[in-house]
Parts: sequence; C-alpha cells; structure tokens
Amino acid sequence: MEVSHLSQTFNSSHTRFFLYGFPQFAESRTLLIVPFLFAYAAILSGNSLIIYRIWVEKSLQSMMYTLISLLFLVNLSCTNTIMPPFLLSLVSGEFQISLNSCLVQMFVIYLTIVLESAVVLLMAFDRHVAICRPLRYREIMTSQLLGQLVLVSVIRGVVLVCPIVISVSKVQFCGSNVIQSFACENMALLNLGCGDISRTHITGLVIRICVSVLDGNFILISYLDILRTTMKTVRGQAIRKALHTCSTHIIVVILIYTCGFLSSVVYRIAAVIPANMQNLVSAIYFLFPATVNPIIYGLRLKEIRICLMRAYQRKKVHVNEPIGPLK
Repeated sequence: MEVSHLSQTFNSSHTRFFLYGFPQFAESRTLLIVPFLFAYAAILSGNSLIIYRIWVEKSLQSMMYTLISLLFLVNLSCTNTIMPPFLLSLVSGEFQISLNSCLVQMFVIYLTIVLESAVVLLMAFDRHVAICRPLRYREIMTSQLLGQLVLVSVIRGVVLVCPIVISVSKVQFCGSNVIQSFACENMALLNLGCGDISRTHITGLVIRICVSVLDGNFILISYLDILRTTMKTVRGQAIRKALHTCSTHIIVVILIYTCGFLSSVVYRIAAVIPANMQNLVSAIYFLFPATVNPIIYGLRLKEIRICLMRAYQRKKVHVNEPIGPLK
C-alpha cells in the first residue's frame, strides 16, 4: 500500500478510502480468495436454492416458510453488498471506494442487520400464534398482515440506521484513508476519524442495544409462552413436532445474536485485538449465519428436506434418462 494512500493533511477530510481487509496478511492476501469465494458461492447457492423451493413447492406455501425465505433474502442482500468489493480488493490488492459509496454500503449492511432481527421476531410471533392461538391462526396470520409487518420493519430499520450513517458522514477523516476491514462498518470507519467522535460512538451503541434488547426480549417471551402452552395443551407426536420446529428457529436466533454480540465486544476492545482477528470476527458475524442457516433449516425441517430430496431425485432421473434413437 503506497504512503499516499495512508496520509493526508490534517486540514482536510478524506473523501476516498481503500478497503484493505486482513492487513497483516499483506504478502499472502490472495490466498484468502479461495475460502471467501467458496463461502460466497455456498451462501448464494444454499439460500437461493431454498428460496426457490419455497416459492415453487405447494407444500411450502405457508407463513412460516415465507418468513424463512425472507430471512434468506436478507442474508443474500447483506452478502451481495459486502463480498464483491472485498473479493475485488483481494484480486487487485486494494479496492478504492468513495465516502458516499462507503456510507451507502454501511446503510445497507446495518439495514439488513435490523431487518434480520425483525424477521426472526416475526418468526417467533408466527409460531406463537400457531401454537397458542391455533384456532385463529389463519384469521390472524394473513398475507395482508405479513405485508404490513414487513413494511413496518423496513421503516423501523431506515429510521434506526439513518442516524448512524448521518452521524458518521459528519466525521472528519484527516488521518489514514485505509479501512482495515473488508466492509464499511461503523467502527472500522470511525477508527479513521479525528476530533470528538464519542457522540457518534454512543449513537451506534444505543441503537444496537435498542434493537438487540427489545427484539431479543420479545423473542424470549414468545418462545417461553410457546413452551408453557405446549406443555399444558399439546400431547404425543404433536408436542415433539412443535418443539422441534421452535427449537430450529431458536438455534438460528441464538446463532445470529451470538455472532452480533461477539462482533460488538471485539470492536469495543479493538485496541487490544489484532486487526486480522477483528476482520475474522466480522466475517463470522456477516457470513457464518448466512452460510449455515440453509443447512439448519434444510436438515431440521422435514418439509424442506423432503422437497429438496424430491427435486434432487427428479433431476437425477432426468439426467440419467437414455437418449432415444434419432429419427
């Protein structure tokens, strides 16, 4: 990385930056192309496959599976925002990005994070109505209600994320213009700021706590009430099926919130954590749930598993069909 990329006079603010993830692998960064390209391909193929099966299979035309497809769409949106620039930076050695483009990427990343939390909250609400109010489920959980809830979730996400992006846009970047991360994250960009940025730090922290605590508490209350109702009213095979489905959602929720908590902690103690470790934790946060969620749902939900196996068998039979004689 040239020195001209690293410094600028202190009486001006950078308007262009260089994404340079995993800086301590300077001599062998190209080796990272293989694992990250593999992870990107796995995310695209796994999430897209299940989304497609949910939308074409009549047996999967229910609210729960629609919400699962929405979760996967959010995963794809976040991944497609992050991975192409990062892979280009690995191939070319660096990736130049304007401040405005960086802020747009930050906005999309954090909007998808808030939407991901909202979708798993809607999943908990859907299972709560299905198990605790089974006779009124079809009356309550309509397509119209889902559309309204998704719209509210998007508006909430925009309202929560805009203050973070606006506050970062007002920071003066008068030191280095090299973002030592593979994405334009709030903390990674603020590390390049000068002057008093404590208010910006606090804004991001408060919003993150509000989303995590409020959504997390509602999710916890929903599943506790589901557990209580299940133990009181459901018996035999039905109780096992209800608990199995809910436990699958809970595994995904725990995975998402654990990765988010780990990322937040690492960035708060960034002074004692190597840059490569911060990058690794960010990669786990953004990519690991999107990679394993299709596996979790594909293996644990019988309906999805059957549809995937049926589609694979049809494809195998079609490929193995003998070609008839030419006429």
